[in-house]
Amino acid sequence: MEEFKTAMGHLQEKFGNKDNLIGISTIALEPSTDGQPQPDARFVDAYYEDGAFYTVTYATTKKIQQITVNPHVALCYVVDSFTATGRGENLGWVKADKNLELAAKLREVFAEWYQDANNDEDPNTCILKVTLEQGLWNFPHEGRSTAIDFIAKTVIHKG
Repeated sequence: MEEFKTAMGHLQEKFGNKDNLIGISTIALEPSTDGQPQPDARFVDAYYEDGAFYTVTYATTKKIQQITVNPHVALCYVVDSFTATGRGENLGWVKADKNLELAAKLREVFAEWYQDANNDEDPNTCILKVTLEQGLWNFPHEGRSTAIDFIAKTVIHKG
């Protein structure tokens, strides 16, 4: 459990209290040409807190539509070789009472561009939460990695 707390502290240090550009992949609603499910990737600005990433988006976007059908997502942060899987959830309108405290944090972290990109008066402006389930810090050139299981609260170091 102590290693898990250390890993959570490391995540907070790297991603907490700032705007992070991450890649997020969902499962497309349309199958690939061979009929198989296919990923749909995009970059989003995200805020990290307590094992989850948050972003402000719009309820009618493809990513929200896709997460409504299949909440499984993958994300990556290239700069620090961090990848993860988790579950996406539409928390609803940024001005809903339950979201006021979180929305205030997001406005502060994204202050440089928030007002230009979002209309908080529109009830479709929503918060997407990605709760992490599995994470991996991967350092292939050094031959080591650290796997984090956010559900079991365990950490495995290799190399």
